[in-house]
Amino acid sequence: SFTLIISDESFFFCLCRLYFTFTDADNSGYVSDYELQDLFKEASLPLPGYKVREIVEKIIAVTDNNKDGRINFEEFVSVIQELKSKDVSKSFRKSINKKKGITAIGGTSSISSEGTQHSYSEEEKVAFVNWLNKSLQDDPDCKHLLPMNPSDDSLFKSLADGILLCKMINLSQPDTIDERAINKKKLTPFTISENLDLALNSASAIGCTVVNIGSQDLKDGKPHLVLGLLWQIIKVGLFADIEISRNEALICLLRDGEELEQLMKLSPEELLLRWVNYHLDNAGWKKINNFSQDIKDSKAYFHLLNQIAPRGGNGGEPAINIDLSRLNEQNDLKRADYMLREAEKLGCKQFVTPADVVAGNPKLNMAFVANLFNTYPALQKPEGSSYDINMLEGESKEERTFRNWMNSLGVNPYINHLYSDLADALVIFQLYEMIRVPVQWNHVNKPPYPVLGGNMKKIENCNYAVELGKTKARFSLVGIGGQDLNEGNPTLTLALVWQLMRRYTLNVLSDLGEGEKVNDEIIIKWVNQTLANANKNTSITSFKDKSISTSLPVLDLIDAIAPNAIRAEMVKREDLTEADKLNNAKYAISVARKIGACIYALPDDLVEVKPRMVMTVFACLMARGLNKIK
Repeated sequence: SFTLIISDESFFFCLCRLYFTFTDADNSGYVSDYELQDLFKEASLPLPGYKVREIVEKIIAVTDNNKDGRINFEEFVSVIQELKSKDVSKSFRKSINKKKGITAIGGTSSISSEGTQHSYSEEEKVAFVNWLNKSLQDDPDCKHLLPMNPSDDSLFKSLADGILLCKMINLSQPDTIDERAINKKKLTPFTISENLDLALNSASAIGCTVVNIGSQDLKDGKPHLVLGLLWQIIKVGLFADIEISRNEALICLLRDGEELEQLMKLSPEELLLRWVNYHLDNAGWKKINNFSQDIKDSKAYFHLLNQIAPRGGNGGEPAINIDLSRLNEQNDLKRADYMLREAEKLGCKQFVTPADVVAGNPKLNMAFVANLFNTYPALQKPEGSSYDINMLEGESKEERTFRNWMNSLGVNPYINHLYSDLADALVIFQLYEMIRVPVQWNHVNKPPYPVLGGNMKKIENCNYAVELGKTKARFSLVGIGGQDLNEGNPTLTLALVWQLMRRYTLNVLSDLGEGEKVNDEIIIKWVNQTLANANKNTSITSFKDKSISTSLPVLDLIDAIAPNAIRAEMVKREDLTEADKLNNAKYAISVARKIGACIYALPDDLVEVKPRMVMTVFACLMARGLNKIK
């Protein structure tokens, strides 16, 4: 179950890479301090807790070259090399050999000058294949690809034409891709590349990190890239409803003395863990702290299934009885198998095998639990509870667009809640560096923050973020202070975030224009000139132009940049109703992504002519047009 193709002289380096990749459960490219401690523990290295803390401090103080407080692979290796010995090497060899189903592929990464070892989990591949087979089994457009065989590499071949990826994105976030934009018949290398570009740009628009992934990587079926992207897409769908604004019954997870605002700041992973413990508490069973070590014996799962299984009653839903008699089975693997048989009664056996449960695979177990929640949450909003209805409102479309934009760039930590997750400004600093505003990281307070005075450390960060915006980025931040960011003032926070996104977009155009400064007037002039050169009748006077609500200027611009990309029969041009305008907008944005424009705006932004988002649409199309010329 373990295959390694690598030269002897770099064996230790590759073992480090393989183990680092396995430990990096969220595919972020970094490990946190607690993940590092787990890594050494799994490797059976005799390092006490204080020694691990010393290592973490050393990484931050000495080898953290980018001063971001995160531990990347190169920083990890620099410490391992100091500890390197026969005992360490043997420990790594021994521990890796115990990891079942890890496949390593030798080769050189395009993003590493020294070459890397890419690994992927056979268990994850099997889980994703089974999930796709089940989720898309009735889709007529996928009949030529499904069902895939989980025992071979058919997954990587089946995703190569882009159709399955597009379908999975729409499954996770409905209506992200207009089906009319997907090339489905008589595929050629060119139309396949279009599908893959559409999938990648759409994945980016829903918050997936697609940095350093290209359509050719997917066409070639590079396993680690394919599985990494697929996991992100699946995760977006699994976590979509684990949010109080979408399921008010989650209010019952409030603890004594806890404010609703605190509950709403929890990530989907934290809410999922609390949901499990809520049911375990009702079952009189001990709580769990993670989806790895604490679930290996399957006993928590047995009690969870018993709590959420329908009891039958007035709703007409038949009762499902969970058999707890196998709780006392002595063998963990057999007990896990019995547990999954019970889960199958609920139609929720997906993502894990008995071996995955016993091994404590955190990614697959979390997916298994998320699917249980989405199918049988078994929660009821407390009677007589009254809360500010405004607090229960979900994020606006604009907020979601900004959040997805940040996440697609690979910021750390992942942004689940726009305002509370920006409260310490760490993500804002990362965005500053992406728009080439230098950050003095020695001026930045990093977690973990002290219990006493911790919020003051966050406010200091926010003050510094505002200072950078005013003095270095030259943003308009009149009346905005660090306290506003820390408290999550929506209007003022969005004012800064919008300027960050705008600068990021304009920088792309400036780079294509060999450094020439770009502003709204230049973009509008380019749009109108390009339309005129293509003999189009449409034009715009500003990003507030009412004609944009029809999406016709956008559609004509796409056709001017990439002739034949727009199918004329799909566009309604006269006597447009609101439904016609929305259909035009959906088609325009999907085709724009299909020709390579990375657009985050939503169809509603065009129909409602929201100037900020409209500007980004035209700017991204201009970038695509200039890139074509170059």
